[in-house]
Amino acid sequence: MFWSEDNDAKKEFVVPDDVVDIAFKLECRTLPLDHAQALSAAIQERLSWFADEERAGLHLIHVAESGNGWYRPEDPENEVLCLSKRTRMSLRVPKHRIDDAHALTGEAMDIGGYELIVREGTVKPLSALPTMFARYVIAEEVQDEYAFLKRMATFLREMDIPVKKMMAGKQYRMNMDNGPVFTRSLMVADLAPEDAVKLQQEGIGSGRKFGCGLFMPQKGIKAVNADS
Repeated sequence: MFWSEDNDAKKEFVVPDDVVDIAFKLECRTLPLDHAQALSAAIQERLSWFADEERAGLHLIHVAESGNGWYRPEDPENEVLCLSKRTRMSLRVPKHRIDDAHALTGEAMDIGGYELIVREGTVKPLSALPTMFARYVIAEEVQDEYAFLKRMATFLREMDIPVKKMMAGKQYRMNMDNGPVFTRSLMVADLAPEDAVKLQQEGIGSGRKFGCGLFMPQKGIKAVNADS
């Protein structure tokens, strides 16, 4: 009898550490809801390498919705974001920039008239979960959902990532110095571990420096019209 075991299938995938997230604690009670421009500018002012580092990106600051009736505000002209002690600001950086990124610790920033002080950061590896979610992916203002998803599928195939399940969600407008940037949220599911990591490393589209195109893991498929 000839019996060959598929040993490769039994090997556990190990997430590479060449790109990581650094989650910084914050001293800040309130921020503008639309803080992409101000926060990105403040980071780039303090980290001279950030703008030109291809795999570096900024996760915009979010506060988790609760089950007690609190929902993230949606009117950037009249509402602000209220932070808790658990709120973090995260940077996605290549491994060789980890020490450089920690230079933010202790920095005080003016974000649209609100003071934000950066405290210690914790390095977190990327995830191999099969479902990934991006809150902001740059889209055309008049682009319908089908056209948006078709464009996203093209991006994924160019990265050699098989397209199995995708769902578009909320539309959002960022007010930037060069004019408004229109975005949609995007969920990509049924990813192989190596493809999930690649998607986090590379992102989709432009705008990484102000929070666009960056993916985070989700524990399961759920409506992307709700903030996670």
